[in-house]
Amino acid sequence: MKRLTLKWFACTALGASCLLSFSFAAEPLPVVASFSILGDLVRVVGGNRVTVTTLVGPDEDAHTFEPKPTDARSILNSKLMIMNGLHFEPWAQKLRESAGFKGNTVVASDGIAPRVMPKHDEHHDHPAQGHYHAIDPHAWQNPNHVIVYVRNIAAGLSKADPQGAATYKTHAENYVKELQALDAFIKAQLAGIAPEKRKVIISHDAMGYFGDDYRVVFLSPQGINTDAEPSAKDVAQLVRQIQREKIKAVFIENMSNSKMMEQISRDTGAVMGPRLYSDALSAADKPGATYLQMMRYNVTQLVTGMKRN
Repeated sequence: MKRLTLKWFACTALGASCLLSFSFAAEPLPVVASFSILGDLVRVVGGNRVTVTTLVGPDEDAHTFEPKPTDARSILNSKLMIMNGLHFEPWAQKLRESAGFKGNTVVASDGIAPRVMPKHDEHHDHPAQGHYHAIDPHAWQNPNHVIVYVRNIAAGLSKADPQGAATYKTHAENYVKELQALDAFIKAQLAGIAPEKRKVIISHDAMGYFGDDYRVVFLSPQGINTDAEPSAKDVAQLVRQIQREKIKAVFIENMSNSKMMEQISRDTGAVMGPRLYSDALSAADKPGATYLQMMRYNVTQLVTGMKRN
């Protein structure tokens, strides 16, 4: 849809006729993003050429999200849908199909080599044959992967809005420089932490990509999905490890229930640190309101916690 804009040129003091020119400006491209972190990235790359609707908002858990009828309407009202992929939001694919969405879809993680983890199927009769591989979907925890995200988003926006392609590319590449600066910040912050102290307890296994790239060991009672309850045996093993290795860096995430981590804190004597932001941004008045703010805040808290180990 186009809107008509009137541009008036000033009349001269001699009374010359005013000239009226007409130009057409595109309405912002309606885009829907599956969760808050993606929504932030789309806003950065799209600028004022896009309007963004986020399905899973700040402080909400995309793993356990249950779509509402209004979410289907949001998708239908959009020209482009941005998803994380890597099995992070299986509900999004179903929602898109049930809504009859005909627009383009971008999988932001396309091109990223996934972190693959062995998982054991406890119900299998033969343990040696009971292993399968789980894909870790939290690729945004490595800012170098987010460079791939923003370039995929820019390409998707350009396809949906070719007239804005140059703008999207410029925004994306400017943001890439900020992500590279973030990577340098993380490395500088961690430089003073000895390798044996780089151990952190967090409520679910969401920071593996960060850990792999920056050499930090993350231990968690839950796996990559928050909807899977850990067994009492797994929790007991983790408690023993925390006590044995004297790990003091214990954190819970903003979208997680604190009860289990509070129990682990009591059992081990480790003082739980501030909430971190892993799968969701914070509200606007909190320190994780954007991706860059979230990562810098998390790193600062993680470093403080690891210094106590």
